[in-house]
Amino acid sequence: MSDAAQPTAAEVRAAAEAVKTALDRHLAAVERRSGDDDPAVFEAFNQLAAAAEAYDELLYDRYDEVTPFEIPGADEALPPYAGPEEPHAISVLIRRDYTVAEPQRLLAQAERVEAADDEDVTGVDEDATGTVPGALGLLFGEFEPDEIASRHKEFGLEEGDSTLWVTAAEEAPEAGEWLEAPFEHIDAQAVVCRFDVSAVFDDEEDDADTADEDDDLEFVDDEDEDEDEDEDGAGTEAGGRARGRREVSGAVVP
Repeated sequence: MSDAAQPTAAEVRAAAEAVKTALDRHLAAVERRSGDDDPAVFEAFNQLAAAAEAYDELLYDRYDEVTPFEIPGADEALPPYAGPEEPHAISVLIRRDYTVAEPQRLLAQAERVEAADDEDVTGVDEDATGTVPGALGLLFGEFEPDEIASRHKEFGLEEGDSTLWVTAAEEAPEAGEWLEAPFEHIDAQAVVCRFDVSAVFDDEEDDADTADEDDDLEFVDDEDEDEDEDEDGAGTEAGGRARGRREVSGAVVP
């Protein structure tokens, strides 16, 4: 960052004062909260998190220094559950990220599917399998997402982060009602539970379990698991769990 773009000392001081004010408000909200899911506490928590993040950024930009604490951001928490006590319908929202690690393997798998679907094919349809987008469209049209998740290495893909949200409703929506914008209208207070899977959680677990790393754990052998997966094409749902699974707090059905 250039000197001209750096925050002033006064701006850093003002951000520090904002943290103090947010801290006082959070404590006051906690002291007078009406229950475990008091929305005032939730709001004060988010305000404190935002103030602390802003101060940390300004402190670093101005003085190349950081704070010794970390407050989870609002995106890592959910508001108190306020959906139906006895939901008659649920929606399951899933996102899985992948890296196209081996494009040639992906293209080869698409060619095999193309050939198997039409035994009379004399050549590969370049529009369908000659490009990575075409191959992805063909493979995801042929296989269920869960099967691709369990066989991702076979398709030249590498797992990234994933998340699963379960939301509750009084009744199921009409057929075709939300297909145009499936993830646009999510009521955070209707989320029953949420599970995130990420390699980031491995680092957290490693820091907490450093002492255990020196033990001889016979049941963990990543090399053998990878070899087995490559041989039988079975992928790894367990591999996803190995990347770290966390339930995000804040939405528990009363």
